Amino acid sequence: MPIPDYQTLMLPLLRFAADGNDHTTREAVEVLATEFQLTPAERSELLVSGQQAAFNNRVGWANSYLKKAGLLESPRRGSLCITPRGRMTLDEKPTRIDAKYLERFAEFIEFRDASRSNREPATTDPVVIGAVQTPEETLELAHQGLRLRLAQDILSRILSCSPTFFERLVVELLVKMGYGGSRRDAGERIGRSGDGGIDGIIKEDRLGLDTIYIQAKKWQGSVGRPEIQKFVGALQGQRAKKGVFITTSAYTAEAVDYASRIATTVVLIDGQLLANLMIDFDVGVSVSASYTVKRIDSDYFEEGEVGL
Repeated sequence: MPIPDYQTLMLPLLRFAADGNDHTTREAVEVLATEFQLTPAERSELLVSGQQAAFNNRVGWANSYLKKAGLLESPRRGSLCITPRGRMTLDEKPTRIDAKYLERFAEFIEFRDASRSNREPATTDPVVIGAVQTPEETLELAHQGLRLRLAQDILSRILSCSPTFFERLVVELLVKMGYGGSRRDAGERIGRSGDGGIDGIIKEDRLGLDTIYIQAKKWQGSVGRPEIQKFVGALQGQRAKKGVFITTSAYTAEAVDYASRIATTVVLIDGQLLANLMIDFDVGVSVSASYTVKRIDSDYFEEGEVGL
């Protein structure tokens, strides 16, 4: 089954705490994962950032908002326990507890209003208004959307550039990825009439222990097996063992299968991967804005001398 959203987890989490004992968040995660019959793959599925398990994140937010409403409390760090209000809520036998349900509690309304006052009027609070994503997930999904649009813009700009510029671009990208040393001595564009299907060369490392040959194609349609075979033939003509074929479009299944079975190492980079690599290694892009997501440093709030 799909991983439940954080609001779906609210009632099960409150029921878990109904025994009145102090529980750790880790215990809650284990019990709820079993209750929802999550597979190991679902348990280990990460947020887009790769920094935290999605399910753990959702349990954490369900816990946080139940506490904001006064249904749960934390007797000690990292723990949760049901409150008298939480017991009264369960006695009412609700079929679902979500952000809308929590609006019946003054503390939650106060928190909601304070959250909204700290945002621009046109911006919505993804948790309070009832979206299924946690704030981290909403932020990451927005980031992914911006990244996808940027990748599309990059490909459009590349298609409007000359073949010579594209050949130079791919060498620049590979240098940024760590192949060779500087742009001056690590990569070289050699695409020209009679180049035998080779558009560039680059040293595999700073010492130049091996050379990688490059083919760069600005295509609108899919690149098929015949084009890859021609490139492999050009590599053999250079007595080369490694090559990178980069295109602005995509590859057919036959081309991918052929490249995976030959003795010569040929890496295929399609347009989408090319654009993403350019974003990751800052080729043709610049930072427009930067946001830092911070968390509580629990160690700081341990009793003792602060700042020593």
